[in-house]
Amino acid sequence: MFLKSSLNYINEFYYIFKNQIRKIYLSSSIYNKKISKIDENILVYQPSFKILSSLIKYEKQKIKIEDFNVQSIWKNKNLNYKDFKKLHSFYWLFSVDLKSSNKVTQSIIESWISQNQNYETKSWEVDILSKRIIAWISNSKITYNESDSKYKNSFNVIVSKQVNHLINEIDRSLNLNDKMIGCSAILMSGIAYKNHRFLDYGLSLLKKIINTSFDNNYFPKSRNIRQMVFYLKYFILIRELLKDSLNDIPEYLDEIIFYLGKSYDFFWGSLKKDLLFNGNNNSANKEFDKYLNLFRYNFKSDKFDTSGYTILKNKNVVLAMDTGSNPVKNFSENYQSGPLSFEFFFKDKKLITNSGYFQDHNHQLNGISKSTAAHSTLTLDNSSACNFKKNSKGLSTISKGFRTFDNQVAYGRDLWSITCSHDGYLSRYGVIHQRTLGFNPNKNIIFGKEKLIKKKNFKSTNFEIRFHLLPNLKVTKIQDNNSVLIELENSGWRFFSKDGLIGVETGLYFGNKNNYIENQNIFISGITQNDEQIIEWQISKI
Repeated sequence: MFLKSSLNYINEFYYIFKNQIRKIYLSSSIYNKKISKIDENILVYQPSFKILSSLIKYEKQKIKIEDFNVQSIWKNKNLNYKDFKKLHSFYWLFSVDLKSSNKVTQSIIESWISQNQNYETKSWEVDILSKRIIAWISNSKITYNESDSKYKNSFNVIVSKQVNHLINEIDRSLNLNDKMIGCSAILMSGIAYKNHRFLDYGLSLLKKIINTSFDNNYFPKSRNIRQMVFYLKYFILIRELLKDSLNDIPEYLDEIIFYLGKSYDFFWGSLKKDLLFNGNNNSANKEFDKYLNLFRYNFKSDKFDTSGYTILKNKNVVLAMDTGSNPVKNFSENYQSGPLSFEFFFKDKKLITNSGYFQDHNHQLNGISKSTAAHSTLTLDNSSACNFKKNSKGLSTISKGFRTFDNQVAYGRDLWSITCSHDGYLSRYGVIHQRTLGFNPNKNIIFGKEKLIKKKNFKSTNFEIRFHLLPNLKVTKIQDNNSVLIELENSGWRFFSKDGLIGVETGLYFGNKNNYIENQNIFISGITQNDEQIIEWQISKI
């Protein structure tokens, strides 16, 4: 144990020492000279705003660039990181009134260049730098056009210098989303400047991202629905840029869009509802749907399961269950420990939900939202089915996970059924959890069977099975102590179980990004027994 602890300290010291040396190198004149070797660049392609519209949230109230103080905009040292990031990424350019003065806009950029032309730790972060390149090139009508040759040369040089830095550093980035944004920035630069070195590197990096970040079903290894949509947006953006600029479109790009598009239809296109599994939040996908229609993308999926998710549905009902194992450590920073959790919709209204995800990793609610208790599934001893550990950047990744197995699906006219098991509590409590969800579409009844399969190392403990509800739903516990009435906007439902203590308690709902509100959840609680234990419940329309 002492040896292992000593090795950890040595590795941590080496990691810190190595990073410090690299920071010194990046700030040196040697590195500055290296990234200042610029190809002869002229901006020849200006992308259409409509191609970028899938990524940008345009403000209805347009900003007048004349309202900016050109002299002091970069001198504010008291900005918090969030505001600093917004300012230096230049995404606010997408909200600038195009009738604004090109001269003032270019003065602001010129001022930024004079103060940030060399590498600087914060303003040259991969995410901020990548967005800045995208914003500058995409808004070239006001950032570049109608300028003199001196400004254009300065603009072209700083863009190339930043792309050179991206090419040097992007492989070291551990953030998968930052890599994708950085890849898009490199490719946009290669297209806009007809720079084959940038273009070839960007396409090579794109292929590498696809090969390393997706499973055999072309779904993100993170199992994150929100990230699936994120990737699809950027892949389509890149494809449309290549198409619009008359560059060849690689087959592997068409292939990943085809399969991701099927996943998009599976999770959203055919549902038009958000499923709160594994890092997902309520989305603005309806805007993305308009974008897909604009560029004539039409995706269809005829599957009822993919990448560890099972969705059964008809015109009135959606029953969705997470039947997948946890992602590997490197792809688990946004994973939530909710094995066998489920959600249920009736006529476009959600009856049973998961709690959603609090994305801010620095907030304690992030950890709460990642717990198994935040999901509509079983917990033992108030603990999660997998363990998380914070890494050096403060992100919680999986240190001990679980596997799911024996997944069976029946999808008949009179009965739907999903059965799956997981071993997340096996090593600690000697229990395998098997869940069967059944639904009778004729009678609108959900049947649940929770089977606790005991193994040799069984240890008795308390259990809870939770059923989370949206904040606006009304619940009433009945005096028989076995029933709870649920008032949905378009229907009434009765929850019933005689296997354990039935209760209702207040919880937290994180369905909207980095926000929370109180909600109610129904629970069944009890103590695990030595003999075979089955807890049955049902939710029926009344």
